[in-house]
Amino acid sequence: MANSTLYRTNTAPSASGYKYTFSAWVKRSKITERQQFWRVLNPSATTYYSYLEFQADDKLHFNDYSSNGTLDVATNRLFRDTNAWYHIMAVVDTTQGTASDRIKLYINGVQETSLVGTTYSLGQNQATTGTESGKNNYVGGDLANNTRFFNGYMSHVAFVDGQALAPTVFGETDSTSGIWKFKSPTGVTWGNNGYHLKFENSGNLGLDSSGEGHNLTVSGNGR
Repeated sequence: MANSTLYRTNTAPSASGYKYTFSAWVKRSKITERQQFWRVLNPSATTYYSYLEFQADDKLHFNDYSSNGTLDVATNRLFRDTNAWYHIMAVVDTTQGTASDRIKLYINGVQETSLVGTTYSLGQNQATTGTESGKNNYVGGDLANNTRFFNGYMSHVAFVDGQALAPTVFGETDSTSGIWKFKSPTGVTWGNNGYHLKFENSGNLGLDSSGEGHNLTVSGNGR
């Protein structure tokens, strides 16, 4: 998305801020560079934040850091194929009794279990930063610091506030090719801060297709 992002300011979270799901189809154009494609942050008070990014070593990294604790995991797997579309999901659910189940990463419908640098100090039934009221929910980069922009393509970006969903809500295996492909989500309760960005309208990239009217604002050069 070059030097641009989309953003919306969170309102009061659904489900007490315990659960959320982020889903996106991404295709990288440049590797070996730190790039955040989802970020939650209050620009005037940057102490607590949440994000999904490709690190400079091309590992996928998730972090949700709040006053209640941290969920922080990175993959051993590297993402260096600039010809491939990856379906990436982060599913947060602090109601889970097992700490490591409070964050799950899925790649093309399969849970990623080979992880490094893991921290699961965000306790059971504790609120997350990802849905915290007053923080900006960014797609495409770290606008607050005007850096770490995602360099590539994004499609069907979905954020669901208040539910921990399965990959099969957003994707399915093609019966002929066996390839994981996009599936239009149905029956989703998007919550107070949820949105679905299809990017079908070049003149309104932040148009929310969830039916909730949670449109995002474009900031930057819009490329």
